Amino acid sequence: MARFSGQDLVCIRGERLVFSQLNFTLESTGCLTLIGHNGAGKSSLLRMMAGLLRPAAGLMSWDKTPITDDMDDHRERLHYVGHHDAIKPVLTVEENLKFWAGLRSDASEAQANFKEALDVFSIGHLIDVPGRFLSAGQKRRANLARVIASKSPLWLLDEPTTALDKDSIVKLEQVIEAHREKGGMVVLSTHSDMNIKDQHILDVGTCAAARGQESASLLAEGI
Repeated sequence: MARFSGQDLVCIRGERLVFSQLNFTLESTGCLTLIGHNGAGKSSLLRMMAGLLRPAAGLMSWDKTPITDDMDDHRERLHYVGHHDAIKPVLTVEENLKFWAGLRSDASEAQANFKEALDVFSIGHLIDVPGRFLSAGQKRRANLARVIASKSPLWLLDEPTTALDKDSIVKLEQVIEAHREKGGMVVLSTHSDMNIKDQHILDVGTCAAARGQESASLLAEGI
């Protein structure tokens, strides 16, 4: 069973202490849901987990090995879906998804992953549509379909329900459950309630309460 953890994480953006003393542990089949007010650091934490943002202090580990020991290996095991649209505007939905499906799979497996991604989010009718012509909801579904196509064990999803209708949110909940049943892990941030069983809640806002003296001390030390 794999284990992903963070210990005493500190995030500083500019001269602002976003959060400190943040800890988390996630094991295979687990789901960690990040909550908190805007600016609490949910997106920053997800970017840290994805290796896109270095913590000012603290340690993240995979099976007790610091992820910084081999960041390429860490990035191979995850798929991150952020706020920004990753669908290439000049490529069709089919071309976009086949690109992601082929990153870590052979040709036959990539084709199977591609078909599954289309079916799960019901976007088969959009395969010939260039990304620039998709609606906001269609783009979001296509972006989320990437995680299915890529077959990564660790999913990092930043506000995945944005621009989704109720039916698509239900489908997303089912997709997350199926991924966990296969041994996968999910970390997601949300402002809305999602029907996800046995999820662990991390209120990032409670780690953002430390300000003032601690912030000044950390900045003075150059952390």
